Amino acid sequence: MRTLRERRELTGQQVAKALRWSASKVSRIESSKTMPSPDDIEALAELFELDDDKLDELLALLHDADKRGWWEGYEDNLPQEFITFLGLEAEAVEHRGWEPQVMPGLLQTEDYARETIVATRGIARLTQGGVRSRVEARMDRQQQLLGSPEPPQLLMVLDESVLTRRFGSDKVMRDQLEHLLEQSQLPHVNLQVLPLDGKHPVNTGAFVHLKFTDLDDAVYLESLMGARFVEDQELIAVYELAFENLRTTALSEEASRNLIKLRLEMWR
Repeated sequence: MRTLRERRELTGQQVAKALRWSASKVSRIESSKTMPSPDDIEALAELFELDDDKLDELLALLHDADKRGWWEGYEDNLPQEFITFLGLEAEAVEHRGWEPQVMPGLLQTEDYARETIVATRGIARLTQGGVRSRVEARMDRQQQLLGSPEPPQLLMVLDESVLTRRFGSDKVMRDQLEHLLEQSQLPHVNLQVLPLDGKHPVNTGAFVHLKFTDLDDAVYLESLMGARFVEDQELIAVYELAFENLRTTALSEEASRNLIKLRLEMWR
């Protein structure tokens, strides 16, 4: 709704005034803190001059939002921004990710996931129960997304350093790389590695670009102190170009698997 408002070059205050709502109501709807009613959606659609197809799409999204998502069981143990991301990810048809530091969560083994979470436990101030809940959420996410009857297409580019950065014992790393090889063979997984001896086309941190059938794309960025979404389509186009540059520069899928096998030997 925020994107639709911004496209009409309206402020939240202007929307509130036009609909005789409070400004806080507009803010709560846009931040997903308040669920709008069908009448609210229809009022906003009329104000934004949306056609019937777009209105039907929004009402369908509202209906789906009433269904409890698997991720809602972890709301007390995961950051709110990530909970929002999981809800969006569940609707995506394509998931594009660049990861220069750590194995992507969707491709982690349980032991590797635990080691990465324990490594940041002191910074995130997690209890043992908090660590356990985050590991369970990560495994659940993999099953719900990649194990679904109609999984999204996963396109992932990893920096080669991800294969050699230790988390846990040699066995943890060995099992992780073997798992990575297995996952790379799935028809809905496209995995490429950016080699350390090649040029680096994009100087940026990790990002995830989600593509949808009927909705605008979204890019998710994480930092040490939080996360944010990029919804401006001109900025998203920059991330799309960056990802295509990474894919072009990275090794092919087969050459990437050969490099993973080579790096696997160092953990034997």
